[in-house]
Amino acid sequence: MDATIVGVGITPFGMFVPTRLRELAGEAADRALADAGLDAEDIGLVVFGNAAAGFLTGQEMIRAHTALGTSRVAGRPMISVENACASSSSAFHFGALAVSSGQYDTVLVVGAEKMTSEDRTRAQRALASAVDVELRDDDSPAGPVFMEIYAAEAREYMARTGALARDFAAVAAKNYRNGSLNPNAQNRTPLTVDEVLAARSIVNPLTRPMCSSIGDGAAALVLTRQDTARRRGLAGPRVLASAIGAARAGDTGDVVARTARAAYDQAGLGPADISVCEVHDAASPAELVIAEELGLAPDGDGAKLARDGSFAIGGKQPINPSGGLIARGHPIGATGAAQLVELTEQLRGRAGARQVEGARIAMAENAGGSLGNGPAACAVTILAADH
Repeated sequence: MDATIVGVGITPFGMFVPTRLRELAGEAADRALADAGLDAEDIGLVVFGNAAAGFLTGQEMIRAHTALGTSRVAGRPMISVENACASSSSAFHFGALAVSSGQYDTVLVVGAEKMTSEDRTRAQRALASAVDVELRDDDSPAGPVFMEIYAAEAREYMARTGALARDFAAVAAKNYRNGSLNPNAQNRTPLTVDEVLAARSIVNPLTRPMCSSIGDGAAALVLTRQDTARRRGLAGPRVLASAIGAARAGDTGDVVARTARAAYDQAGLGPADISVCEVHDAASPAELVIAEELGLAPDGDGAKLARDGSFAIGGKQPINPSGGLIARGHPIGATGAAQLVELTEQLRGRAGARQVEGARIAMAENAGGSLGNGPAACAVTILAADH
C-alpha cells in the first residue's frame, strides 16, 4: 500500500454541549492541513467518518458536506462513511486506497462525532441502534446496553482465564495515568486501582471508571503517496496495512482476530513486530481480550502480561498510550481517526510525556456494533515510521 500520513489534527475530547459537529470537524480538518503545510486546493478528496449524526444531530444524507461546510476544504469532493464505531478508521481505509490507486494525489480523512446534548437519552438511543433492530421482539427494550455486553464478555474472560476484577481495574488505572499525559483527553485525572474498584458499579464486574464515556470530538489525517510526499518535502508514517473485517450472526466472534491476520499478512509482519498499539477499549476488560486477539499476548495470558507491565508506557508493547477510549474518550465516529493521530505522533516522536521510546511499528484496532457474538465491524491498521 502506497500511502503516507503527512499531517494530523485533533480537537480536545470532552462534553461540549453548545459546540456543533461542524465546529469540531472543521477544527480538526484545518489543523491537519496546517500540520501538513497544505492548502485546501491540494486535497483531491475528503473522506468523512461519522457513526450517528442522524440520531445525534438529525443530519443525514450530506453529513460530510455539512460537517465540513465551514472548514477550509468546503467545496472539495467529499464522501461520507458510516461503519459503527469503526467509521473513521473505515474512512481512513478508503482514503489510503484512494491515494494508493493513483486516483488522488492527496486525501483528507476526518472523523467526528457530536454525542452530547440537552437530551441525555439521545446518545443511548443512538448506541442502541448498533445492533440488528429487526430481530428484536416488539416488546423488547430499545437494544442491549453495550456495557451489559462488555460485562458479559468480561465475566466469560474471568471464567476462562482466572482474571480478576482487580486486573480490569489495573488496566483502567494504567489508561487514566496515560490520559493524564494527553492534553486532548476527556478524562485527565489519574485514578488508583483501589479508586477504580471502589467506584459505583455499572454492571458486574464493571465499575464506572472501567467504562468509556460519551463525548464530542474530531480527528483528521492527510494522506498522500510516498513519491508525492518526497516531492513536496513532506514526511510521515507509511501505511503498511489497512484491513476491514465484518461479522455475521452465528460466527464464533473472531472478527478481530481475522482482521488482524489480514493486516499482518498485508504488512508482512507479526505481533512481535508491533512497538505500540491503540485498541478499542470501550470497557477496560476489552484491552486484555483484544491483546490476545491481536496476538500480543498468548490466549489466556493478557492479564498476566498486564500485571507484568508489558502494556504500560515503557513496557514491552505499550497499549493505549493516549489513554484509550476509557480516558481519551469515545466520540464514536472520531475514535478510529484519533487512534491513528496518536500513533502518527508516536512514530514521529512527538507524543511528549507519553512517548514510547523507539516506536517503529504501530497498530490500531477499532471495532463497533454487535451481532451478539462480538463486534459487527472491525478495522486494523499498521503504520511504520519513515526513518
